[in-house]
Amino acid sequence: MTIHLYMGNEAIGMGAVHAGVRFVAGYPGTPSTEVLETVAKANDGSIHVEWSTNEKAALEAAIGASWSGARALVTMKQVGLNVASDPLMTLSYIGVKAGLVLVVADDPGPISSQTEQDTRSFGKFSKVPVLDPSSSGECYGMIQDAFEISEKYSTPVILRPTTRICHACGTVKTRGGIADCAPAEAFKHADVDENDPSWDEGRTKPEGFVRDTLRWVVFPRTSYENHGKVERRATQMAEDFAESYHPNRIEMSGKRRAYNDPSWQNLGKASDAASFGVACGGISYHYVREALERLGADVPIMKVSTPYPFPVKMAQSFLNMCDEILVVEELDPVIERELVSLCGQDYLKRTIHGKLDGTLPYAGEQSVENVTKVLAGLLGIPAEQAAFTSAGDLATAPKPAIPARPPVLCAGCPHRASFYAVKKAVGKRPAVFCGDIGCYTLGNAAPLDMVDTCVCMGADITIAQGIKTVDPEKIVFSFIGDSTFFASGITGVINAVYNRHDIIICVLDNSTTAMTGMQPHPGTGHTMMGVDGSAVSIPAIFDALGVDNVTVNPLDAEAAQAAVRDAIEKTGVRAIIFKSPCVNISKPLHPPVVINQETCIGCHKCIDQIGCPGIIIRDGRVEIDETLCFGCQLCRSICPTGAIEKGEE
Repeated sequence: MTIHLYMGNEAIGMGAVHAGVRFVAGYPGTPSTEVLETVAKANDGSIHVEWSTNEKAALEAAIGASWSGARALVTMKQVGLNVASDPLMTLSYIGVKAGLVLVVADDPGPISSQTEQDTRSFGKFSKVPVLDPSSSGECYGMIQDAFEISEKYSTPVILRPTTRICHACGTVKTRGGIADCAPAEAFKHADVDENDPSWDEGRTKPEGFVRDTLRWVVFPRTSYENHGKVERRATQMAEDFAESYHPNRIEMSGKRRAYNDPSWQNLGKASDAASFGVACGGISYHYVREALERLGADVPIMKVSTPYPFPVKMAQSFLNMCDEILVVEELDPVIERELVSLCGQDYLKRTIHGKLDGTLPYAGEQSVENVTKVLAGLLGIPAEQAAFTSAGDLATAPKPAIPARPPVLCAGCPHRASFYAVKKAVGKRPAVFCGDIGCYTLGNAAPLDMVDTCVCMGADITIAQGIKTVDPEKIVFSFIGDSTFFASGITGVINAVYNRHDIIICVLDNSTTAMTGMQPHPGTGHTMMGVDGSAVSIPAIFDALGVDNVTVNPLDAEAAQAAVRDAIEKTGVRAIIFKSPCVNISKPLHPPVVINQETCIGCHKCIDQIGCPGIIIRDGRVEIDETLCFGCQLCRSICPTGAIEKGEE
């Protein structure tokens, strides 16, 4: 067997490849992005891989692949599931043919998202099974399990890693066994190399789509009948998950005994009740294990890897075992509510701590330190006994002060020039600036201060319409990126045209999906299959919709401001396309600028008006950080004395 050090997302991608996935689609979104990219890198040509225009398109294409007999994978982050929810809710009723799995990466914190929504709750709402991995090894194993479960029960399946699982690295045993996710007998083929062709023996070519209107066409009557099937399916899965799925387990943990020590095996009987236990899932499982080890405590742990359908029988055994339980999970109290419900159902008097009673916070990530503190209090262990030892001392040692690093547009970013052009052209006129999700959200920071609203992808264009309707005296702008325009902006443009709204749409076109790692999109013409397609023209879309539009380079400050002034004088739906490539995909335009200290009067306008990180103050003087300056020369158009000069070619 081969052992790799894989990031969680890499483990998911390779697990899907080894599971025989044939169709992979998604929309980039941190922390999920590397899953699809891993599949693309490992693709031998037998897998179709694509960045779709949005998550809804990705899932619907994957449904077609599944119904044609090909295993399909869809990747997104938690807010992307909102976009894909329409087809998913119906697919849960209709079912699949070949396995179809959605990798939906949750972002507790949130670290790079606008919400902390919990996909486990969405799984229960949509009646779609959810697997919750706790390590890179489980990521590799569970994605393969997910395809098997999908086909066994004819249902889509959600794999829900969180940010720490997606981006942390761990050892993964590939093909021959599954680290952390299977009993010892799973390693029976440990001597077979992962590239051995025998792994693919018996794998058949997809048969293609077979017409069956009673199965694949949704009607109200069939939905009614399928609803009953879905509920019965969930009950059967819950029983199977409780009895035979190894990642769901009750174990003993702590310093003194490993979970597989035979001395605890009878704890599932009521007569062997323990006084205290911990229920957990996902990354919280490892937090709990480490916390108990540091405390030297030996208590039973219930590890829930299938939050929906919930493994009821296993949970009932755990409740019979413990009088008092702490539930540790991110984010919603999913496991906690299930345990409380079972206590009521079975007339059990148990004390359950977690989010519902305020023992643990609702928002944000859990941590080893926080779990250790809570466990010490509940177990009555003195605080000094919970001290971190050896390498753990680093966690409690005094930490040096870390300078604040608020998110900021890169030096030379063309979006800064776009925002500045609009700000200068608008002047003191009353205006509203509706923003969107992406790098351009950073335009809200001082000194630009050019984002007044931000909700979700594509909402800038439609929110602008509502504001202008109610507050017609203001000039209303919407700012959207090129990738987001294709993902969810076009519908808003059509709505604006149809309903005769009076707004100015600013498309900040930097020729990539920058915020999530420079992925291509329809406007670039590049695909994940290594071929160039036909680039979709944003101006042509506006032309087809009858929207007056102009394309301008935002780094040409005079022309950019003139374009904005011209748009202000017009009415109806009109668009300005600020087109200039992202600094991360292009070469510097010019050498770094220099400041003539004899001419500089220290007015700081170059700093106060655009906030470029390449302009700094050193020893009381304004200077250029040559390691950051991209040579965009926007600052030269601001300096009142011409002290900012071109650098030498």
